[in-house]
Amino acid sequence: MTTFSARTALPDDPKELIGNLFRRVHTIAVIGASTNPMRASNYVMEYLQQRGYRTIPVNPMLQGTTLHGETVFGRLADVSAPVDMVDIFRNSEAAGEAIDEAIAERDRLRLWAVWTQLGVINEPAKRRAEAAGLAVVMDRCPKIEYPRLFGSRSRAEIAGD
Repeated sequence: MTTFSARTALPDDPKELIGNLFRRVHTIAVIGASTNPMRASNYVMEYLQQRGYRTIPVNPMLQGTTLHGETVFGRLADVSAPVDMVDIFRNSEAAGEAIDEAIAERDRLRLWAVWTQLGVINEPAKRRAEAAGLAVVMDRCPKIEYPRLFGSRSRAEIAGD
């Protein structure tokens, strides 16, 4: 599985890797979602929804509430809908636990990709995810990468499905 980080050697064409991910993903679980509009997890979740992705917020402190029109789940294991990717808004150490939960739920949720935000790097967790067959993007932000590749186009326009 191809993996890259802004702080490690990139494949020859990282645009292709990220572009393919954005084209194939439909549903993203946002681990560490926040109701605070100044937090990255909040505005990145909203941005992804505006592009046409379904986002499912995950945060045990907000379980049962609604965020950007979606019910907040306490943990990934509580989510029933298929999830293509998890976007992790936790510190590097806690990201390892979130990645382990994604690995545990991979088959049930049909999960195939894990993304960690800027500054979130956990190499052992990355190796575990790759060994489990998950695509991994670390230390990047979808709100930065998406417009860099696709401008203001929607998911439907880039996916062609």
